[in-house]
This record gives sequence, structure tokens and C-alpha cells, in this order.
Amino acid sequence: MLQSTAVSDGTSGDVIGVLRARGLRMTPQRRAIVAEIMRTRGHISPTALARKVQGEMPGVNASTVYRTLSLLEEVGVLSHAHLEGGAEYHRAEEAGHVHLTCSNCGAEDDLSLEEAEALSDLIERHREFLPDLTHFAISGLCAECRRLAG
Repeated sequence: MLQSTAVSDGTSGDVIGVLRARGLRMTPQRRAIVAEIMRTRGHISPTALARKVQGEMPGVNASTVYRTLSLLEEVGVLSHAHLEGGAEYHRAEEAGHVHLTCSNCGAEDDLSLEEAEALSDLIERHREFLPDLTHFAISGLCAECRRLAG
């Protein structure tokens, strides 16, 4: 990480300052993307973000959205996870959990890293591999779908 995650709980202006310090031009499109990201709490879908920003500023390319998301991850503002529907981003300070996704109805839930520690320990003990459980989703069936299937 190139920048402290302290900027992740800052303002759009703080984030824009970090990007400018890296020599990046702050175009109106990039400013709009950063502003929307900093307003968003929870999961940030690149597709939904692009639609929202394009609704306010029709000239914004999806590639600009993806590049900005990548830059913000690089400087520690965002973190991503691989969910069934593709990559989703969160503000870095909100990334400390494991995603649980129902393969049947799409319901999503979270598991704290403390709750997932036993799984991490099991993987490390049996495979000598230290997993980063924040970058993927565990697929399965939610309680409601299990009840309906049973």
C-alpha cells in the first residue's frame, strides 16, 4: 500500500489531494467518481457506481470508473472482494469481514474476521497457507433457502 488507510475515512478533498500528490490530473469525471465513492457506505459495485456517476455526468466512461477504483485501492482508500457477481469494493475501514453469499437467492451476509479465525487457522495448519479471507465470498445456502429445500 502506498498511502495510509487514514485517508479512507477522510473526505473527497482528502482523497483528491492524495491522487494529486501522485501526479494525477483531477478531471471533473474523476472528481465525480471520488465524490460518489466517498458518499457510499457498504459494498460498491463498479457497474452500479458507473451508472450512478453517468446519471449525473453522461460522458464518464466505465473504464475511467474502473481505473479510479483501482487507484483508490492502490492508495489504501478501498479494498475489493470477489463475490459471485464479480468484484465489489468497500471503503478500507469497512473491509474486515468475510462475505457469505446464498447461491440460490443471492442474499448476502457477513462474517467477522474473528468469527472466521477458526477457518483461517485450519487452512494455515493443514496447508501452511495464510489466507486473506476478506477478498472472496463463501457461497452456500442461507437459512431460508435451506428451510425451503429441506
